[in-house]
Amino acid sequence: MSLLIRNARVLLAFESPPGCALRGRAMGDWPVLMGADVLVECGTISKVGRGLKPSRGAAEIDAAGRVLMPGFTDCHTHACWAGDRLDEWDQKRAGTPYLDILARGGGIMSTVRAVRAAAPALLAAMLRARLERMLALGSTTIEVKSGYGLSKAAEMKMLNAIAQGAVGFAGTVVPTALLGHAIDADAPDAEAFVRETIDSTLPAVSAKFPGIAVDAYCERGAWGLDDCRVLFEIAMQRGHPIRVHADQFNSLGMIAINTEWSARGHAMRSIDHLEATPPADLGALAATPTIGVLLPCTGFHTDGRYADGRALVDAGGAAALATNNNPGTSPCLSMPMAIALAVRFNKLSVNEAIAAATINGAAALGLHDRGAIAPGMRADLLLLEHRDERMLAYEFGDNPVREAIVGGRLVTLSRANASF
Repeated sequence: MSLLIRNARVLLAFESPPGCALRGRAMGDWPVLMGADVLVECGTISKVGRGLKPSRGAAEIDAAGRVLMPGFTDCHTHACWAGDRLDEWDQKRAGTPYLDILARGGGIMSTVRAVRAAAPALLAAMLRARLERMLALGSTTIEVKSGYGLSKAAEMKMLNAIAQGAVGFAGTVVPTALLGHAIDADAPDAEAFVRETIDSTLPAVSAKFPGIAVDAYCERGAWGLDDCRVLFEIAMQRGHPIRVHADQFNSLGMIAINTEWSARGHAMRSIDHLEATPPADLGALAATPTIGVLLPCTGFHTDGRYADGRALVDAGGAAALATNNNPGTSPCLSMPMAIALAVRFNKLSVNEAIAAATINGAAALGLHDRGAIAPGMRADLLLLEHRDERMLAYEFGDNPVREAIVGGRLVTLSRANASF
């Protein structure tokens, strides 16, 4: 199928694929073409310029000066879950700290119990409904973590449900094995639980899902720094890239480990959260290839704490942006909302937030074939209602997406309900 989009304001328009994340000043200083055309052939961008001729039989869209941009990559979500956390939300609004809720067996554990009780087909169906709503809001590539299983059988059930929920979905779903999400409060011995995860769950995941990224939540009351190090070292030996939740509430030293590993050529793919990261550590993170993933929807929904994205970018680092969709701390499906919050609270410029939500989010998943508009790139594109990209951050609470093109095909945007 061929498609010609005419007369667009084209964002992140490069002459050739960038091949890597944008860092530092480059995050806000990328090319824009006005009144430009984009020709898509066989799912790939073939030409970008003015006055392009359509291929024989090509469909045409007149953008009428509207913004044409890469589809969003939501690079950090927990969108496969069951149950709800409404009672916990009431507790938080009454002033109960999240770590206290977690210590009482709530928080993540309440979702763990709901996921364990849910049939695999129901998990897949609930995920699929969320994926469709995320696509309608412009997310053409979506990462989905396991992590609500906390046992070999339940983690495998989640990863299989993620795979099943992705079948027939127009966008791209990238699974992540979040094997170190919490310490199972139902397990009699925390040390034995960690050992079981490393010695049994990790090998099972490696066998069924080779090369999948492995993740952990490094925090007091969850997985400690030393246990994360052991999990990650063994996972890397098995060929898994590493991602980690770190410095959400406490800075425990994960960035120092990443600096050490980066010097040996084994940098983590991303470090996510960073709300409690000291300025010096943000500088250390910026000096590595690792991408810092900002999750402002979490601060908006919970405690008003946000990572210092401005400091990370000013230090020359690469920032990505994601919704962190989950039932406890970020029940948000909208990357446009994440952009609006990142500009207000992570102190990114609009251009930086757009780069964080597209090319850098894709790079955080190890994907370098999308996130920019250049010949040879995958044709995952959004035509916005707006003629000025600043409206993405200026407005909030609405859907700016007029049309979505996924793999070169114009898709019908669903407003499916994710309630079950």
